[in-house]
Amino acid sequence: MPTPSVETIPSDSILERLTSSDSEIKLKAIREVKNQIIGNRTKKLSYINLGAVPSVSAALSDSDSAPNLIVQAAAALGSFACGVDAGVSAVLDAGAFPHLIRLLSSSEEKVVDAASRSLRMIYQSKLAPKYDFFKHENMQFLVSLLDSENENLTVLGAGIVIHSCETGAEQSILCNAGALEKLTSLLDGSLSQRDASLGSLAAIVKNNPEAGSKFVDLDSGRALSSVIELIKDRYPQTKLLACLCLICVRNSCSSSSSSSYLQNMGIKTKLVYILLELLDDSGQVGDEASFAFSRLIAEKEDLQKLAFDANAIDKFHAVLQKHPLKPKRLEGVFLALADLCAKLECCRSSFISSQVLNLVVDALTHDDASVRTAACICLRSVSRSIKNLSAGRFMNERIVFPLVQLLSDLSTSVQVAALAAICNIVVDFMPHKSTFMKCGGVKELVQLTKAMDSSLRLNAVRALRNMLFLIDKMSKEVIFVELTASSLASLICDPESCVQVQALALVRNFVDGCVYSVEYAFAEDGIILGAVGKQLRKSSKVEIGIQGLYVLSNIASGNEFHKEAVMQLLFPPADNGSQSFFNQFLQSNDNHLRAAAIWVITNLTFPESPGAFGRIVNLRSLGIVSQIKKMFNDSCMDVKLRARIALGQIITFGDG
Repeated sequence: MPTPSVETIPSDSILERLTSSDSEIKLKAIREVKNQIIGNRTKKLSYINLGAVPSVSAALSDSDSAPNLIVQAAAALGSFACGVDAGVSAVLDAGAFPHLIRLLSSSEEKVVDAASRSLRMIYQSKLAPKYDFFKHENMQFLVSLLDSENENLTVLGAGIVIHSCETGAEQSILCNAGALEKLTSLLDGSLSQRDASLGSLAAIVKNNPEAGSKFVDLDSGRALSSVIELIKDRYPQTKLLACLCLICVRNSCSSSSSSSYLQNMGIKTKLVYILLELLDDSGQVGDEASFAFSRLIAEKEDLQKLAFDANAIDKFHAVLQKHPLKPKRLEGVFLALADLCAKLECCRSSFISSQVLNLVVDALTHDDASVRTAACICLRSVSRSIKNLSAGRFMNERIVFPLVQLLSDLSTSVQVAALAAICNIVVDFMPHKSTFMKCGGVKELVQLTKAMDSSLRLNAVRALRNMLFLIDKMSKEVIFVELTASSLASLICDPESCVQVQALALVRNFVDGCVYSVEYAFAEDGIILGAVGKQLRKSSKVEIGIQGLYVLSNIASGNEFHKEAVMQLLFPPADNGSQSFFNQFLQSNDNHLRAAAIWVITNLTFPESPGAFGRIVNLRSLGIVSQIKKMFNDSCMDVKLRARIALGQIITFGDG
């Protein structure tokens, strides 16, 4: 094993001098440490591990420390905190934070500058203390920072807002305190002030229509115009931050008339082209540009079309062909492509024809979990294409095998993303789905239906449900044997209602088709049918009722034994003539629930069934037929048609 070079190991001499009682020796030692760690992550971590930070921090709390010593100590602490979370933790653990805050009130300008710069480094980390805007004295202090003529203090104030403003209540209290006005005034300041202002304005208006509208109307729209001008700035970082600010404003008040200027096609087009241009930046701006692009076009078909017309897919393809790419940039590009292909078939076709698909598939085995997750999300989006699913484009081993492997990934987020992609891919309109089964996909899915994490169970059940779409008899049998009736019954009664819904939908697909399919509901002494009945009786969730009733409808389409089993489940003799719980479904305010209930009756009263007459007699005595008559002119067309079909069948045996 190689040993660290002498240069990377702090000397004992420096560590001893940091704790010297001689202020001059201590000053030189702190300055030496500061100079060594600037831009040198290795040395920074070495000093942190050797406990140098508390010794440097002690200089801030010593009332006898000279201003020069305090300045050097604060600067060194800022260097420790810059870009390294371990450094931020060490500075906070050493108790330096309250001393740095106290030094902002110093009469020495150099001390104030050094302390504020150090705090700025701390507030760039997620580990920085959360600022409580609801304390009056805290808000006063923040306003004083933003009002200051000292550039470092104003930038620190904006940094506190960026770091700590997360909730609607925090956004509102900042708006009421005049933060928008004060931050907007910084747009005319230095480069640091402009960038900090743009970031903090975005934090205040994000997902907050009231704050967004207030900003748009600020100073008769001049504040908004200033931000729009900055998207043309010569500095890439400023352009990116201005774009992000406009995206936050546009998204927060998209339904407001005050944002009409931001709906202008010219502004939208500029944002698309500028963000695509920023992808060429080799640094952090290039890494962040694709994430900003995603936020711009997500769920917005008009902007996705604009991006398509701007050859965005070719641009992202070009980025992906550059080697090597940092994980963050790969993640951002895949997420941007996912949003770009979310709605438009033209985007998906371009994606596939440009060979981007191969690069995404390659990324499924990337070392970084975030990249693997993003690649799965991208694959899920592009596989929404019915055209390509019909062509079986995704059901091949090159795609399926790595996806199946990801189902046992150590990262839950990767597993969930892989499941979501598989949910689309296994729909595959080809009835024979041996490729997925050959790759061990079914076994992995069944295993995940037993996971502790409900999101894994939910997506695994959903994938199995989609797998059964247009599947052949033999494959359906293989899946049922692997899953087992008892496991299906357990999933129907899962603690999470969303899993219950998907489990019922899965059973609905199992019992769909010929009589042999209906028999699945009666396996293991009818444990599945019993679970369905239990859920229908006790659950108040509409979706559970809909899926459960369609399960019964499919079963009732079987033979006489199957129909009678449904009758016994819905109208057991033990109820002794009391109104059945089934009536609540027929009388529901939900159109889909009423329609599902009518389907059950339609299949139970099929005229050619030998026992149809007896069942109709029972349904009349239970008041079901009279209820269906009331639905003859139902407000929902589907319900009305189904009710008329059911009544037509019932009347063939006489009307009374």
